[in-house]
Amino acid sequence: MTLASRGKPSWLKIKLPEKNQRILELREILRRHGLVTVCEESHCPNIPECWDGGTATFMVLGDTCTRGCRFCNVDKGRNPLPLNPWEPKMLAMAVKELKLDYVVITSVDRDDLPDQGSGHFAECIRSVKEQDPNVLVEVLIPDFQGDEECLKKIVDAGPQVIAHNVETVKRLQGKVRDRRAGYEQSLGVLKNVKKMNPRIFTKSSIIVGFGENQEEVIEAMEALKDIDVDFLTVGQYLRPSLKHIEVTAYVPPEKFEFYKKKGEELGFKYVASGPFVRSSYRAGEFFIKSIVQNQ
Repeated sequence: MTLASRGKPSWLKIKLPEKNQRILELREILRRHGLVTVCEESHCPNIPECWDGGTATFMVLGDTCTRGCRFCNVDKGRNPLPLNPWEPKMLAMAVKELKLDYVVITSVDRDDLPDQGSGHFAECIRSVKEQDPNVLVEVLIPDFQGDEECLKKIVDAGPQVIAHNVETVKRLQGKVRDRRAGYEQSLGVLKNVKKMNPRIFTKSSIIVGFGENQEEVIEAMEALKDIDVDFLTVGQYLRPSLKHIEVTAYVPPEKFEFYKKKGEELGFKYVASGPFVRSSYRAGEFFIKSIVQNQ
């Protein structure tokens, strides 16, 4: 009997809300401005909680990724559509209409573009800040294949938080992620952010349930802390479809609490750890916002 055939444990069951006017309003604003959210594209389990609170993670550079990570539900393809030159302005207008003061922006990988989409991504950040200089911006970026010039464009655009995810432990990188990604490459991205601008907060995420053990998770946490990553999230892998890599374990809540305490002992400024926690989990945003504002 497989793990999936036994069904999900009780702590992994979410009761969806009844009709919610706030969620409908947010979806209508996003559609009107032609914007995509990673919340929907990745089938994030936190949509009811986050959208009900008016929080969404915007996904720029289109909705088709040139990478083929085996855990991710975002559409994949070698030749995505051209970039929408109006996207930065539409994003800024939507942020204003939604009356957000903390914005999360992420993107697909665009290995097909000369600058891998970094210039367009940076313009999205600048547009939001020009619309309202008081808006705090967190970005979750690709690795840009380790290209420091691409990364510098993001850093120079001035987001308060730059996140990039190692996703899994070192041993499982090749099994879980696209071959163009990598553990050392991802650590290098986060390390270079601090080199370019030490005042920018960095953030990363580890997904569990791929077959890692506790010692490997702690090793990854220590590697992130060694390069001065500020914020960490740890969450459960939930298989989007039969085409994706299998779940090997449903990690119990007490183990997530252990990882949270371990991260705090290591010295992270904030650790969000739980079955439904994702890299842009809203509880982290609220805590991070207070840290950024008091910097």
